[in-house]
Amino acid sequence: MFHRLLKLPEKRSFFLFGARGTGKSTLIRERFPESSAHLVNLLDLDVESRLARDPMSLQREVVALPTATTHVVLDEIQKLPVLLDVVHNLIETLKVPQVFILTGSSARKLKAGGANLLAGRAAVRTMFPLTVAELSSAFDLQAALTWGTLPAVWNTADSDERADFLRAYATTYLKEEIWGEQIIRNLPPFRRFLEVASLQSGKIINYSKIARDVGVDVKTVQSWYEVLQDTLIGFYLDAYHSSVRKQLRQAPKFYFFDTGVTRALAQMLTVQPAERTSYYGELFEQFVVAQLRSRSVYEDLDYKLSYMMTKSQMEIDLVVKRPGKPLALIEIKSTTSLTDDDFKTLEHFADEFAGADFYIWSRDPVAQKRGRIHAMEWRQGIAML
Repeated sequence: MFHRLLKLPEKRSFFLFGARGTGKSTLIRERFPESSAHLVNLLDLDVESRLARDPMSLQREVVALPTATTHVVLDEIQKLPVLLDVVHNLIETLKVPQVFILTGSSARKLKAGGANLLAGRAAVRTMFPLTVAELSSAFDLQAALTWGTLPAVWNTADSDERADFLRAYATTYLKEEIWGEQIIRNLPPFRRFLEVASLQSGKIINYSKIARDVGVDVKTVQSWYEVLQDTLIGFYLDAYHSSVRKQLRQAPKFYFFDTGVTRALAQMLTVQPAERTSYYGELFEQFVVAQLRSRSVYEDLDYKLSYMMTKSQMEIDLVVKRPGKPLALIEIKSTTSLTDDDFKTLEHFADEFAGADFYIWSRDPVAQKRGRIHAMEWRQGIAML
C-alpha cells in the first residue's frame, strides 16, 4: 500500500477524476471505509441498469441510509450523468447529511451532455499514477520508464506480469472507454491513431502528418486528441508566448499520462529503454513533465506548464508560469554528466528573460551553477520548484 499525497475533503462533496488504474477506488476505500460509506458502483451492470431505468431510486436509496453512513460514493459517475441531478436535489432541497463522492475516469460525457456539476457545491480533485514521492524508497527510474507508475505495476516485480497488465490496460481502454461508451464506433483507424500518437508523445503535434499516417482527415485527428484528453489518458502542453494570440498559432505538444501505458499503446513493451538513446531521453522527459504536473496539481500550486520553440528551432522543454514567482525555464536532460553544450540553449535566452529563473534538470548528481543557470538532479528540481 502506498501513501498517496492527494488531499481529499472530508466534510464537503467532491468529484475525483483520474484515468483507470490510478488508484481512485483504493484511495476512497482507504479514506472512507465501508462502515461509514455507502458505495454505488456503476461498473456493476445490474446497478447501472437499475439506475438508468429509474434514476430517482438513488434518492430513495440515500434517504433510507442510517445516520452512521456519512458518505455516499458514486463510482464512475460519467456512466450515468443524469444521477448528478438527483445528487443536486439531495444536497440542495432535501439537505441530506451525507457527503457525496463522485469518481470518474472520463469527463467527456459530462462535458458533452452539459452535466450538472453541482454548481460549485462539490470540489474537484484529480488523481495521477504514483509519484516519485509516493513510491519513496521503492522508486526505480529504469522501472518507471519501462513500466510506468500505475499502482498495479508496482504491486508486482515480475516483468511478464507487468507487460500483461499494460497490454490488458490498452485493450480495456479501447473496449470500455472508447467503444463501450460509444465515443468512437470505428475502432481500427483509432487503434492506429493511438499507436502513432503514443510514438509521438512529448513532441509537437503535426496533425497533417498523423492524419496521413492513419488515413483520416485532420479534423478527425484533432477530435481524437480531444478524446484522449477527456478520457484523462493524456494532456496538452501549449506553446509559450507572452501574447496569447501568438501562443495559439503554434501547435501544442501532447504527453500521455504514463510511460508504461505509452509504451503499451505504441507496442514497444518488448523494447528496453537504453541509456544514451533518443528513446530513453524522450521517455525521461515525458516522465519528468508528468511528475511535475502531478505534484503541482496535488499541492494546488496553479502552475501553468508550457514549452517554447523559436523560429530558429531552439526549444525549451518546460516553461513554468508560477503565480507570484518568476517565470521558470527548464531544460530536461537524461544525461548523468552535464557538459558545456547542455547550457547553451538556456544561455541564449538569458537576456530576453531578465527576471526569469533558469534550470537544468538531469540525472547528474552534482549540482552546478553557471551564470544564472542552476543545474541539479531532477528529483531535487521538482521538489525545489
